[in-house]
Amino acid sequence: MLSIVIPIHNEEPAILPLYDRLTTVLENIKRPYEILFIDDASTDRSFDLLANLVETDSHLKVLRLRRNFGQTAALAAGFDEAQGEVIVSLDGDLQHAPEDIPLLLEKIDQGYDIASGWRKNRVDNAMTRKFPSRVANWIMKRVSGVELHDFGTTFKAYRSEVLKEINLYGELHRFIPALASFYGARVAEVPIKNIERPNGASHYGLSRTVRVFFDILTIQFLLRYLTRPMHFFGKWGLAGIGLGSIVLLVLLGEKIAGRDIIAEHGPLMMAGAMLWFAGLMLFSVGLIGEVLMRTYFESQGRRIYAIREVRCRREQVADGAR
Repeated sequence: MLSIVIPIHNEEPAILPLYDRLTTVLENIKRPYEILFIDDASTDRSFDLLANLVETDSHLKVLRLRRNFGQTAALAAGFDEAQGEVIVSLDGDLQHAPEDIPLLLEKIDQGYDIASGWRKNRVDNAMTRKFPSRVANWIMKRVSGVELHDFGTTFKAYRSEVLKEINLYGELHRFIPALASFYGARVAEVPIKNIERPNGASHYGLSRTVRVFFDILTIQFLLRYLTRPMHFFGKWGLAGIGLGSIVLLVLLGEKIAGRDIIAEHGPLMMAGAMLWFAGLMLFSVGLIGEVLMRTYFESQGRRIYAIREVRCRREQVADGAR
């Protein structure tokens, strides 16, 4: 079964054209399907239009959020509600062409876990969208090790079991391939059409770049140090304690030699003391992180690995059971 997840916010002019094109494509694919629209507290008639469509189409389901939680939360709601073995997400503003869905499904059918769209020829503003996006994508590629040109697009296809391993917070939806790579997901990239937004204005601008930067730092920590926070905080803590100790020991030698270290090296002594205490604090944060990590995984019953496939002989399983 195929699930299409579409978050929307004030997309009234695009809903009916998108629905018509989407149903045409899905009928031609000839798979069982469902369409989930997640209304992120629209203030126009978006929800009313969708509510009317639901009365005529049994494939359609509409979720309405209580307030504007943001795109990541809307996608998470759709992923949780989706029943399909394959889930395709796309924007509701017609900048993603539903006719590209079969291209994504081809990669899934070839055995990939995620097929990610690549807006190879972007039509967005060069300074406010294209350049910041290129910088962010380059950094994400280096941080995650996932060879994608376009992390930011919502237009992706997923195997549902991959999404079950991932909890989305903040604005991390654009980094699902990087998070999934932690569990060994196989990711492919598919060039897609990028279309001028036919109606309205984009909900995103240059201000989003700062949020994306913070998300990249979060992703780097999650991918490398989620299960071993002491390896991150501990090394900096030891470095601070080591440098601070060296400075303080040198000054202690000066003091023993009879020099007035307060008058001659007051700032250096303060710097050494601050390095030492900052290192101790980072080391302590690492220890607390280790405790929290173990508490989280053990109390939630979460695993730090994901099994793709298990093969065995039934006779051996039966003998073992007996």
